[in-house]
Amino acid sequence: MVSIVEKIKNFFASAPAEICKPGYNVLEKIVSGITFVFDCIYRVLLEFAKLVILVIVIIVSCQVFGRLVLHKSIMWSEEVALLLMVWTAFIAMAIGVEKELHIAITLFFAMFPKKVQFVISKVNTLATIFFGYILLFYGIKLVKMTWASTLPATQWPAGTAYCMMPVAGIFIIYFALTDLFGLKKYRHSIIEGKEASGGKTDQQIIEEMRAGNTIGGETNV
Repeated sequence: MVSIVEKIKNFFASAPAEICKPGYNVLEKIVSGITFVFDCIYRVLLEFAKLVILVIVIIVSCQVFGRLVLHKSIMWSEEVALLLMVWTAFIAMAIGVEKELHIAITLFFAMFPKKVQFVISKVNTLATIFFGYILLFYGIKLVKMTWASTLPATQWPAGTAYCMMPVAGIFIIYFALTDLFGLKKYRHSIIEGKEASGGKTDQQIIEEMRAGNTIGGETNV
């Protein structure tokens, strides 16, 4: 517990130096500060997603054990597990946009000249921003519309099932905007958390794996 508190103190103590890096002008410091806030919230969201997945596994395991061994079912298990899976799906959307993990067909895209590819990629990013706006705007409306209703087993507000919809929309817009305006350099990879393989971040590892798959595919051909 003490080590966690110390880590938090050290993190906030190093925050000014992380935001106001040497060579940044006033505008760059403002952008860096904004991305710092979003990256901090996003890190919390990532840790929350890990916890949600763990809870889903525990609930489903307990339900299977109870049904097969004890011959009794947990009345609310299916409802809660389904709700958490919905949350995980929306969080995964935002993670996919950040890591560029969503499925894309690049067969014809690769045939176009570089300038055309650039334009298409920007149009794709604008479409992603619009999709994030849809999640944000209609997600808030959906939560408001269903909040008065209750889920049958837990009696929780039905709107809780869609709480992560606007959250995912916010971060999809954030990641798409940083890509559109070339602001990724102002993001703070140190907040990404654990580093592995000689100090490499998760994003760097993913990019290396993707490059390795590309090389392997060309070799097989």
